[in-house]
Amino acid sequence: MAAPNLRPSRSQITHSRAFWAMAAIAVTFPAISAVPSPLYALYQDRWGFSSSTLTEVFAIYVVALLASLLIFGALSDHVGRRPVLLGAIFFEAVSLVVFLTADGVGALAVARVIQGLATGAALSTLSAVIVDLQPAHAPKRSGVVNGVAPLAGLAFGALGCGLLIQLAPWPTSLVFIILLVALAVSAVAVWISPETSTLRPGARQSLVPHVGLPTRLRNDFLALAPIMIASWALGGLYLSLGPSIANGFLSHQNYLTGGLVVTALCGTGAFAAYAFREREPQSILRLAATWLVIGITVTLGGIEIDSLLLALIGTVISGIGFGASALGTFGTLATLADPHERGELFALAYVVSYMAFSLPAVAGGLAADQIGLHKTALIYSTGVLVLAAVAFMVSGRQRSLS
Repeated sequence: MAAPNLRPSRSQITHSRAFWAMAAIAVTFPAISAVPSPLYALYQDRWGFSSSTLTEVFAIYVVALLASLLIFGALSDHVGRRPVLLGAIFFEAVSLVVFLTADGVGALAVARVIQGLATGAALSTLSAVIVDLQPAHAPKRSGVVNGVAPLAGLAFGALGCGLLIQLAPWPTSLVFIILLVALAVSAVAVWISPETSTLRPGARQSLVPHVGLPTRLRNDFLALAPIMIASWALGGLYLSLGPSIANGFLSHQNYLTGGLVVTALCGTGAFAAYAFREREPQSILRLAATWLVIGITVTLGGIEIDSLLLALIGTVISGIGFGASALGTFGTLATLADPHERGELFALAYVVSYMAFSLPAVAGGLAADQIGLHKTALIYSTGVLVLAAVAFMVSGRQRSLS
């Protein structure tokens, strides 16, 4: 009797390579979106704009991203994943060119709008294609990647930019040149990867802004909403005002500090999501809420007594909750959605997440101009703490009903 052939087929090898290529691109897009965060403090010093203007520029990006998710979120379910990703990469590159030539807040706003449109089209498509390419023997892998990649990207982007600003020449140029090269490599990877979506009619109708939430998944999605809102609202604080708040602890401007603060939250989140990868996604949600409650409480103490060390410890603890939340929510959605629902469902998840990411941050920027960064950080963090406590109670109720 002939021994079974256990070697992977050429098709399996191709899909495996494509899976990891898409995972790398899923890190690249959030990394690019995080790069302006450490730069904001530098731009503020050069151009003299207020905290509210800073968060408005931040919010313009998110508004464009949300519009893109609503318009293009389901497009890849009809025309294929590759065309949407190649278009997103092209416009992301255009945004980087605008950043390279920016000479004021207006140019920053234009760059962020283009970047938001490109990132929104890419995020839901990448989430879907990563699930499409998931190997049958590793059913949790797509949830892990979709949970880890955004946080890892935010961490790499913020830290890398902070290092380049502080230590390398051309602080407002070099990082964008490096990212343009990364996008060129990403375009080649998408071009040679297999198409994973069956083409379906209705592409034009899919461009009408809407989100998809099948009736059978409504209760499951609503149960995920509190933890999504709490964790991404915290992320919005760190990526918009976090570097400025961190510099408030110091007697001199250190642009690397802003990158380190974002990395402390998002980098820890990425490691946490990977560490919890073998656990069932739904079982992680209560754990995520617990870490968020503890971490935000410690951070509040650090802000109150002006201790950067204590605030950083709290940030790292909060990062564990942030990562566990991303893994739990995206992992749960990956297991619940049918293939033809993935583009729309992930688009909805990102819409909820990024609304929580942006709207409180804008309010925080307006408040900072009126009452100062210190008080704003205390009030904002307290609000997120309340949301995390609600998420803790909801996750506990879900477990008792399951």
